[in-house]
Amino acid sequence: MRKWLSLLLALALAAMLLPAGLAEAVREKDKVAETKPAERFHTVVQKTVTMYIGSMDAWEDVNLYFIDGVQDLPWMELQEFGRFYTNFRNSYTRESAYKLTFTTEGDTARLIRETGFFMEVDCANDTIYFSDFDAFRHDTKDSALLDLVGEPGYDSEGNAALLQRMKGTDYDRYGIDIELNLADYNIEMIHQGNGFYIPMQTLSDFVVAPASNQCLFYNGKCAFMANSKTFGSPDSLTPMGEYFYAVEPGPRSQALADYGFFELCLMLDNIYGLKEIHDIQSFAKFFYQTGMIENLTSTDPAKADQALYDLIHLHLDDLHSALKGHSPAAGKQQPSGGYGLAARKSGEDQLFYETARYRYYPNGCPFYEEVGNTAYITFDEFVSNYYGFAYYSAFADGEELPTDTIGNIMRAHQDIYRDDSPIENVVIDLSCNGGGDVDAAVFLLGWILGDATFSVKNTFTGAQSTAEYRIDVNLDRLFDSGDEVDDKNVYCLISPNSFSCGNLVPMAFKDSRRVRLLGSTSGGGSCIVQQMSTAWGDYFSMSGTDRMSFQKNGSFYDIDRGVEPDFSIDKVDHYYDREALTNYINSLY
Repeated sequence: MRKWLSLLLALALAAMLLPAGLAEAVREKDKVAETKPAERFHTVVQKTVTMYIGSMDAWEDVNLYFIDGVQDLPWMELQEFGRFYTNFRNSYTRESAYKLTFTTEGDTARLIRETGFFMEVDCANDTIYFSDFDAFRHDTKDSALLDLVGEPGYDSEGNAALLQRMKGTDYDRYGIDIELNLADYNIEMIHQGNGFYIPMQTLSDFVVAPASNQCLFYNGKCAFMANSKTFGSPDSLTPMGEYFYAVEPGPRSQALADYGFFELCLMLDNIYGLKEIHDIQSFAKFFYQTGMIENLTSTDPAKADQALYDLIHLHLDDLHSALKGHSPAAGKQQPSGGYGLAARKSGEDQLFYETARYRYYPNGCPFYEEVGNTAYITFDEFVSNYYGFAYYSAFADGEELPTDTIGNIMRAHQDIYRDDSPIENVVIDLSCNGGGDVDAAVFLLGWILGDATFSVKNTFTGAQSTAEYRIDVNLDRLFDSGDEVDDKNVYCLISPNSFSCGNLVPMAFKDSRRVRLLGSTSGGGSCIVQQMSTAWGDYFSMSGTDRMSFQKNGSFYDIDRGVEPDFSIDKVDHYYDREALTNYINSLY
């Protein structure tokens, strides 16, 4: 397999380097060499390793397979993967109804969801077919096809918790069926004996990561299902991250370098949500245009890591994409370098607004502040780290509510609606909000609007979906008007720093016509952050296929260019001089 991959890599790159006419001549001359070799016997060695999932306490044993003597490129057998992944979804994501059934016919195997949607692997033609990619990854608890909220809406005993999915109000337009032609990327799948062997990274990229935001890794000793949150950064590793890097550095095989390059191209061509906006026809051509092919296919993992850093931070430069951790094979050598124009401009904007705020709040801006008849509630990020029962148990026991975004909203609601409250206006300050957790953003929308509507379009499949939620702020397990701000004048402060979910929220506010926006145009950012990895062990975030949108007149529009305010604020000091701002707000009605 190594010789075949290396030969095709050389041919593919040569074709890209030559003018169109000469490239075609190369293809004709080497037509025989480009043909997939006849079926032959592969040496398949099984290795049972520990799979750590999320932490060092959650683990099980899995079988990995190594083909034709290549020791650093793991494969998984499809039926075994189906059992492992079903167990993961049942045990770790509490989807008790999730089930994958394995069937075969000749060189073709299927994993069939309990819903009937399936993934079909054709080893003879090296294709993977999804009858519906979105429905195949769909959580069993979701009410809408592209439901991106992680909170299930019930606690461990099945009681209502935090949010309620409003069934019957959702809208789904299913996407097209998807066929991935791995042969076009020189990636092989093997049917030999009773086994269907797929490279582990391919399963990670197209099954595990799009559904769970977790990725599969192998460091030479054991396997991991993790992301940047569970590993941490190389400068601040979790115990799981420490164990991931606790291996001897060294070169990678040429087989891994070749496969890793082509798999990265396959994944980015399909999963990167801003490919069209960046005018990228194919990432193989893009890597040639930017001079990164040599380093990405080097046996030196540090060179490949550096090329990946340059791709993400210099070329993509979309503020959602970031290299979070380098390959353990590179040792302590972390890639470094500059940042693109968008990232530099974003840093300047952040410093500009934070410096202005510091002049008024040198000891830090409080989350909740009352100025006369106006409550100011500041969210610099959206954070949700708790399952629903944590709020209810703390409330029942008279303990402090969790200090994430959702807990802070609950405290603010109590203050605003206390006896003899003077509050007539509520100002949501998102002027320094760079985004964060979707659950927390939806909770804020539900608190202010009552019905929180969240629309998504998938750039890979064309699917469109709208889900509607109500939330439980006062923790009475009812979802009613007692959980919303329905009798106050509500405003929202926005700036170029209002990005991602910090951009989604004001977009929904403006569309509702119940909230007036103050400030300057928000920073945009429409794609949900997707956690991904490489076959040689890097982990990174990027703009994924799920694009946050708003629905108008039956059409879906993305929110990447931001939203304009209803009332402009020209001087940055006017954002944070809250006495003057309160007087101005009172003059608006």
